[in-house]
Amino acid sequence: MSNLEHEINRRRTFAIISHPDAGKTTLTEKFLLYGGAIQMAGAVKGKKNSRHAVSDWMEIEKQRGISVTSSVLQFEYNNCCINILDTPGHQDFSEDTYRTLMAADSAIMVIDGSRGIEPQTRKLFKVCAMRHIPIFTFVNKMDREAKSPFDLIEELETEFGIGTYPVNWPIGSGDRFKGVYDRSEKHILAFDNSGRGRSIAEKVEVELEDTAALDALIGEELRQQLVDDIELLDGASYEFDLDMVHNGSLTPVFFGSALTNFGVEPFLKNYLEMSPTPLARKAGDTIIDPVKTDFSAFVFKIQANMNKAHRDRIAFMRICSGKFEKEMNVYHVQRDKSMKLSQPQQMMASDREVIDEAYAGDIIGVFDPGIFNIGDTVCANGLQIKYDSIPTFAPEHFALVIQKDTLKRKQFVKGVTQIAQEGAIQIYQEPFSGVEKVYVGVVGVLQFEVLEHRLKSEYNVEVIRESLPYQFVRWIGNENFDPKSVRMSSDAKILQDFKGNFLMLFASSWTIKGIQDRNKDLILLEYKEN
Repeated sequence: MSNLEHEINRRRTFAIISHPDAGKTTLTEKFLLYGGAIQMAGAVKGKKNSRHAVSDWMEIEKQRGISVTSSVLQFEYNNCCINILDTPGHQDFSEDTYRTLMAADSAIMVIDGSRGIEPQTRKLFKVCAMRHIPIFTFVNKMDREAKSPFDLIEELETEFGIGTYPVNWPIGSGDRFKGVYDRSEKHILAFDNSGRGRSIAEKVEVELEDTAALDALIGEELRQQLVDDIELLDGASYEFDLDMVHNGSLTPVFFGSALTNFGVEPFLKNYLEMSPTPLARKAGDTIIDPVKTDFSAFVFKIQANMNKAHRDRIAFMRICSGKFEKEMNVYHVQRDKSMKLSQPQQMMASDREVIDEAYAGDIIGVFDPGIFNIGDTVCANGLQIKYDSIPTFAPEHFALVIQKDTLKRKQFVKGVTQIAQEGAIQIYQEPFSGVEKVYVGVVGVLQFEVLEHRLKSEYNVEVIRESLPYQFVRWIGNENFDPKSVRMSSDAKILQDFKGNFLMLFASSWTIKGIQDRNKDLILLEYKEN
């Protein structure tokens, strides 16, 4: 095996997805602890503790105790190079999560044992299923009162139409939680709440037939329940099949408690054994082999002002094939020009390290002077590769945003433009008006708060926001379009995006139908290709 193949095969790149408060960020931090990437886990919320989760680096994330943007974290563990894409759980930021999933080879789904599958988990799973992304499930918070594990398994299978294979099985929950039984190793990981995550769970080698030893360890009632449960699982559940895992039709399920650090390391070790190495990817009709093809990558995220001291802008790229080397010339497909990727870095949330090389599976950040868009392809000179564009979600909430201080017009326009280029918001203006008024469209209303916060903290601009009654956006597909030619109604508005494309906002689906009926030649498109 060549060194290139060895380096690529030891990469694992996964996204962590969940509903808010399921424990996703806590699990991420425990992974980082095992990899030696951090020395102390941050309390995501606790007021008594001034630390914050490593992956939540924005000021607003620290204040609100939620993730509002994806972060990239790389560390080494068990001779694997692991790239974690920690995603926002809140539905208002689902577009960021969707783009991040495009850069992952597999996903870890965190479920709260007491709540089961929640709405945002459902949405994110559908995105994974659409791309046949392998999913590994971690049922969290078993040290609290939880649903029956059989109910949770059934919920996964019926809600998602996916097979499940419990790798371990919980023994009780809440105050009666005694640990988990590892089905393949046939041992019990004993849970000791007094440790609260400071020590690794003790393994107890015990046969299910050894009634006396089991009774001493977990009590007669839980022993009988465990024996019955395992017998039922062995007889009725799915067999383990790695091919099914890799094509996304079977999810290995693990039970544990991220906060108390219970079951996290066995989960990580099993994940590394079961998960795929960097996958081949489609570029049009061509399949790009990660090992046999020279360097190629696509931009899936852009973030401005990660470093307040430098006010810089970083384009995040997923390397899909080959090896990247510092100072190498690459071809930017969309701009049709050769260039060098400036200041290539690897990330630990907002901390960065300039690198000399990276491989397929890795995520790198490069300095972006404003030339990259989400979905752009870069590749070795001479390659003819163009990865498929990343679709954008249609906004559902709209507002007019005006800066309070008219003397700060320049900073205001720069701020909204840069934040829009990141893909977090869409911005529009009235036709032929310059940028006197800026209209903003977002997928979730919390994005308005993030916009206002970032404009104030990063660009020193305070704004007034006026909500608008529109719910739908459609782009106009007619060539040589004249806005004055349209027979309008009071509950619709014609705008332009900042690339000059015409679009219309509508208050309701009835408005769309009414405008179409009055303007038979008008072509309305639900999305615009980048």
